[in-house]
Amino acid sequence: MFLFSKIKLYLYNTSGKLLKQLTFGNYDITKVIGFDEEGKNIFFVSTNPTPMDRQLFKVNLKSGKMTQLTTICGTHDGTLSKSGKYIIDRFSSHNNPGVMYCLNTDNLKTEKISSIENPFAGYNVPTVETGTIKAADAKTELHYRLVKPFDFDSSKKYPVIIYVYGGPHSQLVQNRWRYGSGGWEFHMAQKGYLVFVMDNRGTSNRGLEFENVTFRNLGIEESLDQMEGVKFLHSLPYVDSDRMGIHGWSYGGFMTINMLLRFPETFKVGVAGGPVIDWKYYEVMYGERYMDTPEQNVEGYEETSLLNKADQLKSRLLIIHGDNDPTVVWQHSLQFLDACIAAGTHPDYFIYPGHGHNMIGHDRVHLHEHITRYFDDFMD
Repeated sequence: MFLFSKIKLYLYNTSGKLLKQLTFGNYDITKVIGFDEEGKNIFFVSTNPTPMDRQLFKVNLKSGKMTQLTTICGTHDGTLSKSGKYIIDRFSSHNNPGVMYCLNTDNLKTEKISSIENPFAGYNVPTVETGTIKAADAKTELHYRLVKPFDFDSSKKYPVIIYVYGGPHSQLVQNRWRYGSGGWEFHMAQKGYLVFVMDNRGTSNRGLEFENVTFRNLGIEESLDQMEGVKFLHSLPYVDSDRMGIHGWSYGGFMTINMLLRFPETFKVGVAGGPVIDWKYYEVMYGERYMDTPEQNVEGYEETSLLNKADQLKSRLLIIHGDNDPTVVWQHSLQFLDACIAAGTHPDYFIYPGHGHNMIGHDRVHLHEHITRYFDDFMD
């Protein structure tokens, strides 16, 4: 049998004895897609050689020889045939909306099965750029994307919205179609905003050390890294530093309010959806995995709580919550409102009746209209 640790593969016998380590190196294994029919090779998806990409590999269980099956830069995912001789390789990259190949795992020859046409062909659409900046530790490279209006003019000044998630199990910037940018980012760019997205330390697919830096102190190192992104934006001559906004949902909602309170002079506007406010109110499975228990980590829970920082709110802030949210329960934002009332600060608040952790159906259109209106109303 084998052990899949998300970072490395290990081979064990059925008695539980470790026989050998199968993969080595500074990369993660993000998915195991199967074995060949004879059980000689295991096939998987990896961040080797760069976390921006996903490539397909196989490793021989006996010899330990590893073979890279795909080499084109981008994001590959695979479905393995029963024999292990073929993989259906689904591939996309920043300039490729999607191609499907049949890959021979022995000679690595490919045959194209289908492809997706560029849905934006013939239209003027925003551009998406990527790059890296140094984290707050001054050594770790962080990947970002920057969405610009299609008629971008470097001689003008543009307002900027930082879209943030920032928590475990996330990677927003990746070499897939348009670097993973979504429809709302395009919409805001079409309206004349720049949209900046960066994966800080603590997010996934960069190894244990990268993700573990936030342990017991969620929101501290992440905010310092995001501020390095702010400094980078300030260095760009076409960024209007007086008109900076921030938006995120769930962990991103926590990060939005966290950034506003820790750096109260930085942002003019923030919109936080379904935000975690205090980790002791969050689900045990997640909260105690990354924070330990409140009894074990008294200082960490105190430092990361947003309740004791409500007096630092100086920006316009809209908090959005579903009144039936089973993930980030309503208690979070209600307690923050109570703290703001006591502190004399004034967030805005909007409830979606009957919705859970996010809005679905027609109400989701209303949600994005509402978020957009808030930035339009208060960024000028």
